[in-house]
Amino acid sequence: MNTYVVTGAASGIGAATTALLREQDHRVITVDLRDADVLADLSTPEGRDSAVAGVRDVADVVHGLVPCAGIAGLTGVDSALVVSVNFFGAVALVRGLQPQLAAADGASVVLLASNSITGMPGWDSSVAAHCLRDDEPAARAAAAAVDSVMVYPASKAALAWWARREVVKPEWIGAGIRLNSVAPGLVTTPMTEKLRADPVFGQFADSYPSAVGRPGRPEEIAATICFLLSDAAAFVVGSVVYVDGGTDAILHPISPEGWDVAPLDL
Repeated sequence: MNTYVVTGAASGIGAATTALLREQDHRVITVDLRDADVLADLSTPEGRDSAVAGVRDVADVVHGLVPCAGIAGLTGVDSALVVSVNFFGAVALVRGLQPQLAAADGASVVLLASNSITGMPGWDSSVAAHCLRDDEPAARAAAAAVDSVMVYPASKAALAWWARREVVKPEWIGAGIRLNSVAPGLVTTPMTEKLRADPVFGQFADSYPSAVGRPGRPEEIAATICFLLSDAAAFVVGSVVYVDGGTDAILHPISPEGWDVAPLDL
């Protein structure tokens, strides 16, 4: 039995991942605003510290971490909040639990990216750049000048790029910790139901093509996450796995078109 930590575990992909890991007889420590083992608000530095402390109180060794907690960029949603939760909330947990992950002598982190990275061209790469510089005030300020719908893919791209940049360093793969990301497409979760109800963006909720002709199910994303957590994926390092029913393949059979990202100057 391994010990895993899942944030955003009260609903959606986080809940499905928790359920599947427990079906496999693993111990799961859940983190969320409600209905979780550790209650914490990952939008603030204090909340992140509380979450890390809460996990450390009950586990000396963590075999895997899945930071699922995130919010969508919908009408009326604070753009700065999107970047704080989606990027800084996730990365703080990964960094804060590095000693517990290293103690596992072979651990895995799976971050939640999104196929919106390539499916929504035109997002502001400066937001991602500030994230990758670990400058939350600057990232929040840049995000505040952009509609939250375009901050969402920026925050998710930053997560995927952060994992690829960091994983090759001694404190990660050198300590036996693999970092990878999954990039889901449209999945039937409470978050996507909010998208459908959005007065501006709801009309686009089901506009992306799908090779399988339907939205994904949370348990389908969870299955990929659990594979990446497992020893069977021991040679998968720094990858971004699209789990979107073929949407990205339909839109970009060769490479993303119109996806112009300015140099990040990191």
